Amino acid sequence: MRILITNDDGIDSPGIAALVEALCLDHEPFIVAPSENRSGVSHAITTHEAITIERRVDARVLSYACSGTPADCVFLGATVLSPRPDVVVSGINLGPNLADDVNYSGTVAGAIEAALLGIPAIAVSLAVDFNDSEKRHWSAAAELTRRCLERVFETPQTPPHYWNLNVPNLPIGAAREITLTMLGRKRICGRVVGEERDGATCYLRAWESPFETDRETKGTDIGAVHAGYPSLTPLLLDRTAHALVSNGSP
Repeated sequence: MRILITNDDGIDSPGIAALVEALCLDHEPFIVAPSENRSGVSHAITTHEAITIERRVDARVLSYACSGTPADCVFLGATVLSPRPDVVVSGINLGPNLADDVNYSGTVAGAIEAALLGIPAIAVSLAVDFNDSEKRHWSAAAELTRRCLERVFETPQTPPHYWNLNVPNLPIGAAREITLTMLGRKRICGRVVGEERDGATCYLRAWESPFETDRETKGTDIGAVHAGYPSLTPLLLDRTAHALVSNGSP
């Protein structure tokens, strides 16, 4: 398969390198990823300014660094820079994208943009604390992604959907079976800290635990990851509250 790889951590992230290593033997991956970190930009697109593209030298894969967002990268990669891919893999993100995170994540937005273009897609995240110094098992997450591709590619795209894979930070031998889950819910973790800089008050987001609620709810992505299971969640593009529409009155 021809696989477009993107992310929101930037083209030089170890997550992209791990995906290329896992996929290049059996597939034809190519990269269009942000030139620098674009975490938390959600589904933003670049308007009113030019997007620049830089060809990177990589002996194994075609690779482009893009000044835009993950959504820009997928659109350009699928329509301009290369023949249309069979699948889009967005990741591997540093840190989880669980529950309400999907509304903020640039990595997840890369998969959403692909789904909007009618291309099967999966977002992948390694569920590790950003500040944790433990070894990060990128290769294990990449291998589990490779195993998911057949399911992602062969599932009919009706209704239009995409997939969100969160992998516990465990070596491949310790990983449990991939489990299908639903989105959990979680309190948005963190607080705002104000400080004075050059006569102005600046506000900074001080993040706390990356996933701390809904651990015990069976069937959720948060519960699965906390229990050591890779979580694979199918997500719909249609955000309509159909039950309310069917009631026939506002």
